[in-house]
Amino acid sequence: MAQKQHDFFDSLQILTEGLLTRRNRIRRIKKEKQRAKNPVLDWMGAFIWAAGMVLLANQYLLQAYVIPSGSMINTLLIGDRIFVNKLVYGPELLPGMLKLPSPIKPQRNNIIIFENPSYLSRGPVFDVAQRIIYMLTISLVDIDRDEMGQPRAHFLIKRAAGMSGDHFVMERGEMKVRFAGENRWTDERGFIAQRGWKHRISRLMETEQYPALEMAGKAAAWQDLGLPVPERLQDAHSSASNIRYPDYLTHEKARIETLRGAMPHDRRYAILLARYSLGWYVPEGRIFPLGDNRDNSRDGRYFGPVRLSKVLGGGSIIYWPLKRMGVIR
Repeated sequence: MAQKQHDFFDSLQILTEGLLTRRNRIRRIKKEKQRAKNPVLDWMGAFIWAAGMVLLANQYLLQAYVIPSGSMINTLLIGDRIFVNKLVYGPELLPGMLKLPSPIKPQRNNIIIFENPSYLSRGPVFDVAQRIIYMLTISLVDIDRDEMGQPRAHFLIKRAAGMSGDHFVMERGEMKVRFAGENRWTDERGFIAQRGWKHRISRLMETEQYPALEMAGKAAAWQDLGLPVPERLQDAHSSASNIRYPDYLTHEKARIETLRGAMPHDRRYAILLARYSLGWYVPEGRIFPLGDNRDNSRDGRYFGPVRLSKVLGGGSIIYWPLKRMGVIR
């Protein structure tokens, strides 16, 4: 009996020594391979890993974005670098496709980033490549540029001003809203002040500039009709050309009204005039985005309400320049 126990322990010892020896040999081989590994491959591996982490963070958590225009002054300035919360409204599974659902929906007054409805794609391969490069470089490199070398607006960042069921009208650049379920119009500025929101609507045009702008629209209509522009409209047309940021919608409304009066039989002008006169209605499942800088913002007034599925994230914080660092409101 004692001999069997002795043999058992001897066998166990031999087996353990063998396993330990084999493990040490494997470790030694791995260390030797690591020492022999090409340092360039080491660097490439580390770079690919870091790039993958940056892509994952940008795609699903926070994406860096640079403000390209003054449409959100003074909330966001040209050149501000911000982080967009991609998780809050459901990130895309892949860049440009397969958006994941989220129980959280954009609320009124939120800063949102969304796909530009007016954007003309160069194809899915280019779009994916552009977004990957943009994310990898933390918004420093954008290959999607126009013939003048300026970045094309694939994404827009605006304020969610209108929700499903809202109705908006604009008079000389000032907005009024009839909220869903209500029968009265509310002045937008008064509503913002009543709610205690900190942002303000910026205007570049002065009230006294509007008569000249409206007469310039009428003058443009006479030109469209191939008729000599009346002298009373010529001076206004000249004055309006000096307005740096004209209210294009007011100009167009005056032009279409004149064309409609000259050709009441042409239904095209009746339809166009209705678009300017009746305003904008926000259907179910959509949101109405507006820029805080109303006279220098191409927003829902031009392309209409945006589908919620096209909202990619919410403005989170400004991280550059350092003097403007803070939460976006």
